[in-house]
Amino acid sequence: MINGQEIIFAPLLPWPVIAGIAVLAALMVGIALWRGLRGWWLRGLAALALIAALTNPSLLSEERDPLRDIALVLVDDTASNRLGIREEQTEAALAHLEGALEGLGDIDTRVIRLPDGPGNSGTQLTTALAEALAELPRDRIAGIFALSDGQIHDETPGLTLPAPFHLLKTGEESDWDRRLIIRNAPAFAILGEPITLTLRVEDQGAVPPDLSRFATLDYAINGGEMRQAMVPVGEDMEITVTLDRGGMNVLQFELEEAPGELTTRNNAAIVQINGVRDRLSVLLVSGEPNAGQRTWRNLLKSDPAVDLVHFTILRPPDRHDGVPVNELSLIAFPTRELFVEKIDEFDLIIFDRYRRRGILPNSYFANIARYVEDGGALLVVGGPELASADSIWRSPLGDVFPAYPTARVIEEGFRPQVTELGKRHPVTSGLEALSPMTEDGPGWGRWFRQIDMIPDRGQVVMSGHDDRPLLMLDRVRDGRLALLTSDQTWLWDRGYEGGGPQLELLRRLAHWMMGEPDLEEETLSATAEGNRVTIIRRTLRDEVGEVTVTGPDGTETVLELEEHGPGEYRAEWDAPEIGLYRLSESDLEAVVALGPQAPREFEETIATAEKLRPLVTASRGGVVRVEEGLPDLRLVREGRAAAGRGWLGLTPRDAYLTTELRTAALLPGWLWLMLAAGLALGAWLREGR
Repeated sequence: MINGQEIIFAPLLPWPVIAGIAVLAALMVGIALWRGLRGWWLRGLAALALIAALTNPSLLSEERDPLRDIALVLVDDTASNRLGIREEQTEAALAHLEGALEGLGDIDTRVIRLPDGPGNSGTQLTTALAEALAELPRDRIAGIFALSDGQIHDETPGLTLPAPFHLLKTGEESDWDRRLIIRNAPAFAILGEPITLTLRVEDQGAVPPDLSRFATLDYAINGGEMRQAMVPVGEDMEITVTLDRGGMNVLQFELEEAPGELTTRNNAAIVQINGVRDRLSVLLVSGEPNAGQRTWRNLLKSDPAVDLVHFTILRPPDRHDGVPVNELSLIAFPTRELFVEKIDEFDLIIFDRYRRRGILPNSYFANIARYVEDGGALLVVGGPELASADSIWRSPLGDVFPAYPTARVIEEGFRPQVTELGKRHPVTSGLEALSPMTEDGPGWGRWFRQIDMIPDRGQVVMSGHDDRPLLMLDRVRDGRLALLTSDQTWLWDRGYEGGGPQLELLRRLAHWMMGEPDLEEETLSATAEGNRVTIIRRTLRDEVGEVTVTGPDGTETVLELEEHGPGEYRAEWDAPEIGLYRLSESDLEAVVALGPQAPREFEETIATAEKLRPLVTASRGGVVRVEEGLPDLRLVREGRAAAGRGWLGLTPRDAYLTTELRTAALLPGWLWLMLAAGLALGAWLREGR
């Protein structure tokens, strides 16, 4: 306990009034002195006593408890400070500091650990320091120690420190690292057209002089086959790729590990590019006029990304019906150009109630079948002509059909239904939720015509009258074919009996035929939000296997999927760290990137003191490399250098806590009056002599 005393004043009058009285008294004493009056000095003492009484002086006594000084220790637990032996160095330095501080006595140690900053913000050391200084009493802080590799990613302008700041730098002098940088990558790319990405490989730190100046780069698109390229180190390099899949494409880049480099965590990068079609070229060939023609035409013309070529063939060229020549179209139907020369330029061909009329020879139909097998898409919308002798099924095109007609046309009301397989198929999954359910199934309107067909392959995803196939999907080698055995989707479009999800069904159907990844039957995908990974597996099978997740460091985690809906299985998993994760199940693979394209913690991995040098210099602190040995601690006076060879200093703050205050008048009021009266009486007596 420490005792302290001081004199305080509690004036009986305002200070300006007391000052005026003092001036007046001094003037009167001065006049007495000037006139040579005896006892003038006694009069001055009397006035002084009265003025002192007006100031009401008191003696303030306080009892103080000394407070222990505080040593603030910032421990860098971020990813870059866990590389190599840095984590062991950090813990050893922390144990040494705690022991040395305890040996100094009367010092409390406050340890603050710094995790990876949120949202790829990196190491937020100065922010954590500013927050700690705001919470702790600054007048008790005797020293600040940072155990870090010095790679920080924040700045706190105007930060003033109450004590010396010292950096105990981790890492080794021989550290070096190689990293991959994505300089430029587009967010969108047109399918089938080459795009250019700019990459760079950089070496940092104590690079071995005999290291090759070229690095091997592996890259893949959407988890496909790895390709290799030799890239120069320290120079920008352009790589050209071509996307062939719509939607989000994942490009994976990875450098081969160089011997002795600090980490491979910055050797990989993920680029996500959205693949879009420049223009979707659709050939719509209509036969018999029907109400559905306008539905198809309006649907395709409403999309600005669709180039529609629409031909309605009503009259064969050899027909003679007496129509005047001036009333006939003079534009010849370009059959050879469309179905032979330019057929591969179309993304989708639609036959809407078309019958063979002798306009298209069998060689053209054979070419259309070849187009489908080579990767094209064909949609056939059937009416009564599909069951007739003029059916296109009876042409070479019938070889790619997933079903054959029985020649029966059913003209009875029926409500389209989604089959059990269709509930799992992405094209028709969830359609029933777009309308209210009834006892008989979805509450959408009826259709009144269906062509009876018997499937021999493919997938029946919708059924009609007496569970007969209504919509069939099939893969024909590299291409796709859809067969709709009714021409009355327009009833839904016009809202008959409440209508139905005609627009959504046709949109999904067209996108499936274009090979959109979101509508594939067998898919494995993953999305990330923060460190939470959601894994989605779509399948037509009744069960799926476990998913193996391979982390950035090569560790594998096996996850079980739970059924989330028909044909959809999911799992949610908290990833332990940011980076690139690879997923596999059966023969399916996927990749997902957690965190940014290039995590800030691994942009620069070589330990440095330069980023913290301003704080060290301003507070007269010091920098010590842990690799060279741990420093001793000393107490130094405030304002003096707090670092030297092999030692770091702390400044004692001598802070205290006042526990008790006592106030007593310096002299009682009556004593002041008696003193003043006695002095005045003495002055009067002396003058009277």
